[in-house]
Amino acid sequence: MNKAEILIIDDEPQIRKLLQINLESNDYKVVQASTGKEGLMLSASHPPDLILLDIGLPDKSGHEILKELREWYNRPIIILSVQDNETDIVSALDNGATDYLTKPFRTGELLARIRSAVKRSQNTENSPIISCGDIEIDLVARIVKRNNEAIKLTSTEYNLLALFAKNEGKVLTHQYLLKEIWGYSYQTETQYLRVFVGTLRKKIEENPNNPQHIITESGVGYRFQ
Repeated sequence: MNKAEILIIDDEPQIRKLLQINLESNDYKVVQASTGKEGLMLSASHPPDLILLDIGLPDKSGHEILKELREWYNRPIIILSVQDNETDIVSALDNGATDYLTKPFRTGELLARIRSAVKRSQNTENSPIISCGDIEIDLVARIVKRNNEAIKLTSTEYNLLALFAKNEGKVLTHQYLLKEIWGYSYQTETQYLRVFVGTLRKKIEENPNNPQHIITESGVGYRFQ
């Protein structure tokens, strides 16, 4: 099986070296870039399976690089940054980042998120059925099952769950979810979203007070797993 190739765009030599050692020891092929411009050139000439992108680059903001990449690059991009404020995280996710980790990060967590992102990317042949643990969603028949038993959902609940499932593992911001399900005029109605997430959890989670599928990312949004 071919190794997945990961492009690191980061201006810190120590971080690139650390990432290279850990990634190569886990059977990934690694390519490095120290500037945004170099990263764009490398990704365009030979698109990697996943990109690790730093926000604080010397020539261009990582946010700008992310926007340029998302004009054509549809594989996972995980942001690695010392910036941990909510505005930066939400901006990156809204602009197409697959995930966001703050430095210093735990290597084990990063590797887990890379594995999950690469796996999802490699299975994007849009199967009509999405399975996630004990949940199965038939996107054609619009049928949802938990432990092989059908669950009755409203149209809005189903649309919300299907959107989560299609973006499994990715953090979806409140604004993105509200816009996609209810439209632009609802983008500030976060309480509205919380109510629907709450009712959906009651129907699909074994324990809604300790959800295993719809995970809250505090101040940002939700992650489906």
